[in-house]
Amino acid sequence: MKEEGDPIFEKRVRHLKRFREIAIAFSRYGFGFLVKEMGLDHLLSLPARVFKHDDKQKIHRKTRGERIRLFLEELGPAFVKVGQIASTRPDLLPDDILDELQKLQDTVPPFPFEDARNIIEAELGGRLEDFFMEFDEAPLGSASIGQVHYAVLNSGEQVAVKVQRPNIENRIKTDLEILKQASVLAELRLDWAAQYEISEIVEEISKAVLTEMDYVTEGQNADKISAQFEKDRKIHIPEVFWDYTTKRVLTMEFIEGTKVNNLEELVTKGYDKKVLAERITNAVFHQVLIEGFFHGDPHPGNIFILPGETVVFMDFGMTGRLTPEMKANFAVLIIALMRQNTEGVIKAITKMGLVPDDVDMQVLTADVEDLREKYYDVPLSKVSLGDAVNDLFSVARKHHIKLPPDLTLLGKTLLTLEGVAEKLDPDISIVKIAEPFGRQLLKERYHPFTLAKRILSQWSDYGEVLIDIPKNIQQITAVMKKGKVPVEITMPDLEMFLNKLNRISNRLSISIVILAFSIIMAGLVVGTAIGGQSSVLWNIPAVEIGFGIAMLMFFWLLYSIFKSGKL
Repeated sequence: MKEEGDPIFEKRVRHLKRFREIAIAFSRYGFGFLVKEMGLDHLLSLPARVFKHDDKQKIHRKTRGERIRLFLEELGPAFVKVGQIASTRPDLLPDDILDELQKLQDTVPPFPFEDARNIIEAELGGRLEDFFMEFDEAPLGSASIGQVHYAVLNSGEQVAVKVQRPNIENRIKTDLEILKQASVLAELRLDWAAQYEISEIVEEISKAVLTEMDYVTEGQNADKISAQFEKDRKIHIPEVFWDYTTKRVLTMEFIEGTKVNNLEELVTKGYDKKVLAERITNAVFHQVLIEGFFHGDPHPGNIFILPGETVVFMDFGMTGRLTPEMKANFAVLIIALMRQNTEGVIKAITKMGLVPDDVDMQVLTADVEDLREKYYDVPLSKVSLGDAVNDLFSVARKHHIKLPPDLTLLGKTLLTLEGVAEKLDPDISIVKIAEPFGRQLLKERYHPFTLAKRILSQWSDYGEVLIDIPKNIQQITAVMKKGKVPVEITMPDLEMFLNKLNRISNRLSISIVILAFSIIMAGLVVGTAIGGQSSVLWNIPAVEIGFGIAMLMFFWLLYSIFKSGKL
């Protein structure tokens, strides 16, 4: 039995109390039926009157999305952050909910300056005056996780100091733990929750929230993106002052520019809006398709303009990362969309995501064809890349194709980018700007040198497979002798299975021939080198003849396989 002073006991009490608050809020906004279906009404001993909120006409006048947004805002910072990150997942949520989640307000009243002072002094290990000759008590801005103050370092640099709210980390961790517990319970009680693997989604979002709370990570993100543009003076990333930065305090260069959505001021200062639109768009596509590491939230509040049409990106709490494979598939997707190639689009989205075994390819093809018709004969300048990508994510959601979170974050990034660019230049075509980046990426991917490098990097894997073949055959034979090999192949799949088997065997044959040829030739060359003799055996050029015969055999085998069409 735990005593009342036991920290574990106190943690469980806090969790139970917070669980009740969440369950009551669920019911208040018309989702009481979920609380009942999950059995939480009995588990938490909730009174029956709580569920009467479901019947209130005032609540039901609001849309489903509005009720979810209000519910998240009422429950505080952790839920607001969860909602904001969930708004980047069009592959999981319908449009009406996504639209409302994107309206989530992250502005809250500031916390007292004395609390900010205490946190800074505890984190930096000294008095505030030891580090700053000037520090404004009134914050420049305040959000759910922290607030920003203007300051001047003792060395004279003007800086913006972001300070995390007192005790916010513990409160957010508590809420995330409760969400994880609730998601596991939902999967046990609700079929749709199990189908969508809600616990995995909550786990992904929780990691993103905790990452965003770590200001050291945010500073590192800023440095990475700054390195991408070190040779481009027209793109500027604020400098991070690492001597004054910790997990809870972030000190960066203070930028006093014009917000990109302040169009009147941009015109007054003589900035060329068309140049700005193209420069911002090129910068984002450089991050996405060339570097593979990008700013995940380029909304107008995070982009400032300095003299000379210099673009400044700020706030790097949310970033995305694309692997080389994901970059290549996205480039294929862009080109397939431009060419209105249904097969290419399907190939790209299936490669980008985890396609369920039971997916109906005919229905999937029909849905992509519908999208093709939507964009057919539409001038390229009128095509919204963000909308097109999000339409594809909706198809992926319908067919339960699981896409990497960074890829869906990219969809939101492109949509935000288009909104910013089109306000600056209504005639801009994001697709046209993206095309050269996609083509460059594909050229680099299929360049002979790059292909050779990939083959060499994979050769050790092929070697391991060849070495393991005798062992695997012995194991299969032993199992077959015991009669423990249940095989179930439906007739429609038989021909496809046999074709794949032929391809595998043919590729294996080529690998074995190449390996054997390499071993024999290496042996002959090493032998003649050690013997100090020329490559002549019994006055016959053995190495040369052997090489010629082996090459003829190899090309004959290759020709036979290609002729069969089963490579």
